[in-house]
Amino acid sequence: MLLNINTLAQPLLKVGVAGLNHDHVNNIMHQFKSGEVIIVGIAESDGQLARKYKDRFGLPDSLFYKDLSEMLQHIKPDVVLAYNAIADHIAVVETCAPKGISVMVEKPLATTVKDAERMAFLAKQYKIQLLTNYETTWYPTNQQAYNMINSQQAIGNIIKMVVHDGHQGPVEIGCSPDFLKWLTDPVKNGGGALMDFGCYGANLMTWLMHNETPLSVTAITKHIKPNIYPKVDDDATIMVEYPNATGLIEASWNWPFGIKDLEVFGKTGYLHALNGTTLIQKDSAINGSVEVKPYVYKDNIRYLSDVLSGKINADKDLSSLENNLIVVRILEAAKQSAIAGKKIYLKQ
Repeated sequence: MLLNINTLAQPLLKVGVAGLNHDHVNNIMHQFKSGEVIIVGIAESDGQLARKYKDRFGLPDSLFYKDLSEMLQHIKPDVVLAYNAIADHIAVVETCAPKGISVMVEKPLATTVKDAERMAFLAKQYKIQLLTNYETTWYPTNQQAYNMINSQQAIGNIIKMVVHDGHQGPVEIGCSPDFLKWLTDPVKNGGGALMDFGCYGANLMTWLMHNETPLSVTAITKHIKPNIYPKVDDDATIMVEYPNATGLIEASWNWPFGIKDLEVFGKTGYLHALNGTTLIQKDSAINGSVEVKPYVYKDNIRYLSDVLSGKINADKDLSSLENNLIVVRILEAAKQSAIAGKKIYLKQ
């Protein structure tokens, strides 16, 4: 039987993996084992950590290299995925960009505005894609809420946004020792819960506000469990102010359960994405769940493939560089505000 060429699957993405000390790396490993993506190389200097993943996923020794530079001397991936400490993202971009290799990092983009701007400069200089991966990007509920707000004008102009993100704590939920080593370090992670979960809210709000830089940021951080997290905050409340809207980000390692939700209040209605599957709408005529339509992308792999092939433009997306530069500005201002005990105004 002859196949229509349009029905043929596009070639699998060939990825290089930079680092294994971020537990989200398990996602790409499972995608590899299920035949959704091709891993052509893994750069990891910690031999014990490399061995753990070799054994867990049955990976051949030939995939592993001591560092990223060595790996890129032997392979040319379509993209490099960074699964290392946030502070080390810049080193991945500095290595990949001059070789014309695009990069996707795990959230957030960087620990400082200085690093983020350097990374953006390199991405533009060498004309590569530099994207950031958030779990909540692939929630159909968030995507549908955005469409209802912007295409259907379902709730009127946005007045207030509230995002709750976090869980009981990375130690409490059993994150690996390799992950915890940098996740609870003030330099490697840039902070604690403020960075780890504050970035989700900043990302979603920046998207909803069409990449508008907020006027100001005010934040309070707390140290509720200093015996477990002696070096970093474990709870943060961040207020983000726009000319006509306000955002409240509640990020914590102290929730009694895992949570990633989004509430948007408009002039005429309200939308609440409780998670990736449940969306509630309220207004003068409606009060109940909305049927959630599947989102075209279930994770970052097919999305990456379409961006790199030019099928879609990432400029305004949740993963985009423009969005995530603003996210880092919000997070840095939040840290400054928490330390100084005052509102921080952002340059427009």
